[in-house]
Amino acid sequence: MKPSTNRMLTRIKAVYMFIHEKGTVSTQQLVDEFGITPRTIQRDLNVLAFNDLVHSPTKGKWTTTQKKVRLTS
Repeated sequence: MKPSTNRMLTRIKAVYMFIHEKGTVSTQQLVDEFGITPRTIQRDLNVLAFNDLVHSPTKGKWTTTQKKVRLTS
């Protein structure tokens, strides 16, 4: 796996864990927490949403779904 792909997957996992721990978060909270651009966080959220791991109950807010996830290190 390319280093850039590994970094991206690590970041997406961290984003998921942050949302899971906080409950519902805004896109801006994610940008502030991870220090990345809104476009990058949106791409990460799109990956998570495509895999049915997060959803947006209202515009700009994100929460995890009930889908079972096994987290590995």
